[in-house]
Amino acid sequence: MQTTLHQRRQKLAEIIDFPTVLWSGNSSPRNFPANTFPHRANSHFLYFAGIPLENAAIRLESGKLQLFIDDPHPSSALWHGETPTREEIAAKIGADEAKTMAELGNYLENAATVPVQDAATWTQQTQLLNRPVFPKNPRSGIDLELAKAIVSLRLTHDAAALVELRKAANVSVTAHKAGMAATSSAKLEAEVRAAMEAVIMGQNMTTAYTSIVTVHGEVLHNNHYYHSLQPGDLLLADVGAETQTGWAADITRTWPVSGKFSSTQRDIYDIVLAAHDACIQNIAPGVEYADIHLLAATTIAEGLVDLGILQGKPEDLVKMDLHALFFPHGIGHLLGLDVHDMEDLGDIAGYDQGRSRSSRFGLSYLRLNRPLRAGMLVTIEPGFYQVPAILNNPKTRDQYQYLVNWERLAQFADVRGIRIEDDVLVTELGSEVLTAALPNQASAVEDLVGC
Repeated sequence: MQTTLHQRRQKLAEIIDFPTVLWSGNSSPRNFPANTFPHRANSHFLYFAGIPLENAAIRLESGKLQLFIDDPHPSSALWHGETPTREEIAAKIGADEAKTMAELGNYLENAATVPVQDAATWTQQTQLLNRPVFPKNPRSGIDLELAKAIVSLRLTHDAAALVELRKAANVSVTAHKAGMAATSSAKLEAEVRAAMEAVIMGQNMTTAYTSIVTVHGEVLHNNHYYHSLQPGDLLLADVGAETQTGWAADITRTWPVSGKFSSTQRDIYDIVLAAHDACIQNIAPGVEYADIHLLAATTIAEGLVDLGILQGKPEDLVKMDLHALFFPHGIGHLLGLDVHDMEDLGDIAGYDQGRSRSSRFGLSYLRLNRPLRAGMLVTIEPGFYQVPAILNNPKTRDQYQYLVNWERLAQFADVRGIRIEDDVLVTELGSEVLTAALPNQASAVEDLVGC
C-alpha cells in the first residue's frame, strides 16, 4: 500500500507546485453528541492516505506527507478499545512526519484544499485557512487548480485501486444473487434488502450508497422498503458494496417477483437490455461518453417504435427528447472511491474542459461528458420508467399526442420501472465488465429468482 500511496503523491507533485491539505472529516451526531452516524472519511483524503481516519488531516508537498492527528484520549480505551497511536498510523501510511491537529494551523500558508462534506469540518477549514472554502465547485485560485489536478489523477485507476474495485464488484454480485433468491419467501421489499445487505456486511463491507430495493422502480432514488411484494410486480434493486478503504461498486437488476416476466414486461426488459449491450459493445478509449448515452437513447427509442408506443424515426425522436419521457437520466457515471466519483467537485470531474451541461431534457442529467480513457471505470445503466408526474402531465400529453400512442402505452401498465446496470472498465482494447458474473438476460434472471 505504501508504494501505491507514494506514487499517487509523487504524481500530484508533478502537477502542482503548492502545498495541499486534505481533511478526513468527522462523524456527525444522529440526535445527541455520543450517538453518531458511522464515519466515512473524505474520498480525496482516502486516495492519498489510504486508511479511513477520523478527525485527521494530511499535508502534501513535493511528494512528502505530513500527518496531523491526535493520539486517543486515555479514556478512549474504555469505550473503543486500544487504538493505534499517531506514530503507528504515520508508519502505516508512510508519512514523513506526524503532528497533532493543534499544530495544523502552523502549516497552512499558501495551502490548497477541497471542502469536506460534514459541516463541522468545513467550518474548521474556512476558519483555519481564513478564506471561503466552497462546498461545491471550487471557483478559482489554488483550490480550483488542486481540484483539477486530483481529477486528472482519479479519472483512471491504478492497479491497487482495481484490486479493491473488483472486491466490491464481486461482493455486490453475490448480494444481488442473494436478493433474487430471497424474493420467493419475502413479503416486503425490506426483507429482500436485508438479504442483500447481509452479504455485504458479512464481508466486513458497507453499502456504497443507500440501497434502492423497490417495486416502485419509477421513483429513481426510492429509499422506502415498506411496500409488499405482489405477483405481477417487478422488483428493482440498485445495491452496491463499498470496501473498507472506500472503493465502490454499483449494480442494478430488475426481476419479476413471481419469477416470470409477463409478455409486456419482457418486451420492455429486452429493449433496455439491448441498449445496455449496445453501449458496452461500443466502449473503447477515445469514444465520447455522451455518444454512448445517445446510443442508449436511440436504441430505446427504436424499441419503443417497434412496440408501437412511439411513432416516428428513432433518430428524430431522440433529437426531440422523446426518449426522455421514459429514460430521463444519463447512461451512467464515473465509479471509484465515490459511487458517483468526485461529484463533490461538481462538473469539474464529469465534464471535460470547455464543456457544460445541456439544457435539453434528454441530456441535462448526463453526469459524464468526456472522451473515455483506458483505466476509467464507468457505469452503464439504461432504463425505462413510467413516471406519473411526467406521463400524466396534460401539457406533455398535448405536446406529444401525435408521437406517443397513449392507448398502446396503457397496455404496459405493469412496467413501472426497469433498470439494468453494470460496472465497466475501459481497457486499451475495449472494455471489461467487472460485474459480468451477475447474469442480466431475462431467462437467466428468472432462473436466479427461481420461484
